[in-house]
Amino acid sequence: MIKPLKKAVLPVAGLGTRFLPATKAMPKEMLPVVDKPLIQYAIDEARAAGIEEFCLVTGRGKDSLIDYFDIAYELQATLKERGKISALEALAPSSMEPGSFVAVRQQEPLGLGHAIWCARSFIGEDPFAILLPDDIVKSEKSCVAQLVEAYNQTGGNVVAVTEVPREQTNRYGILDVGVDDGKLVEVKGLVEKPKPEDAPSNLSIIGRYVLTADVMKHLSKLERGAGNEVQLTDAMAKTIGHVPFHGLRYEGTRYDCGDKAGFLEAQIAFSIERPDLGDAVKEFLKKYTA
Repeated sequence: MIKPLKKAVLPVAGLGTRFLPATKAMPKEMLPVVDKPLIQYAIDEARAAGIEEFCLVTGRGKDSLIDYFDIAYELQATLKERGKISALEALAPSSMEPGSFVAVRQQEPLGLGHAIWCARSFIGEDPFAILLPDDIVKSEKSCVAQLVEAYNQTGGNVVAVTEVPREQTNRYGILDVGVDDGKLVEVKGLVEKPKPEDAPSNLSIIGRYVLTADVMKHLSKLERGAGNEVQLTDAMAKTIGHVPFHGLRYEGTRYDCGDKAGFLEAQIAFSIERPDLGDAVKEFLKKYTA
């Protein structure tokens, strides 16, 4: 029997050095795309997939991420008193159901696998999603919802994948591919950041995963891999052959907001479709691209 997926882990302990000085006193995940922080896009995507429980894996200086999802009584009272109904409505998605939101601390930057291991008490024996807020996926159906649909069919582990240029395989976790129906791919192996000449394919994992708790027994060994860090990719690879493992070519457009150019592209892509902003954005883009 396939367990329903209701939990999500969001690793947010990184320093955000690529966005300094902005991230000197502000978590990278609080950087806004138009008027919502990156962390809100990830939470909204998970909620759209039916996920009800959330765990942030934070680090020092990241308390504002927890505060963001708390109730701001004074602000709400002031907005209500002034009749700012639309502003109150805009705040609604940043509220969490009581007891549905926890945070744990990753004291040392020992890699993504270590961050997930820090959430072991939250995960328990349940399947869980992982969302890396650096990635925003713009799609009609939530990317995580697409993964959950695949998981409900196959069980086991399902990761979102996309094709990358062969010369960029050394930036990503790359799949060794088995049976491929054009959408769902059997995963025979995983390689973390292989050189282009060594890469088994050009199918890359993006920051969306649905995993079973089987991966945790491998993470618990805290074995170091690439970069002398505990790599999630290595632990996932060890589950191959023991649980079903698939990659899903998701429908949608991914924006890498951990990269400055990707972050700026996301600003344009999301603002240009807004009824209140689209025309103005199109007009000023003409000025700068003429």
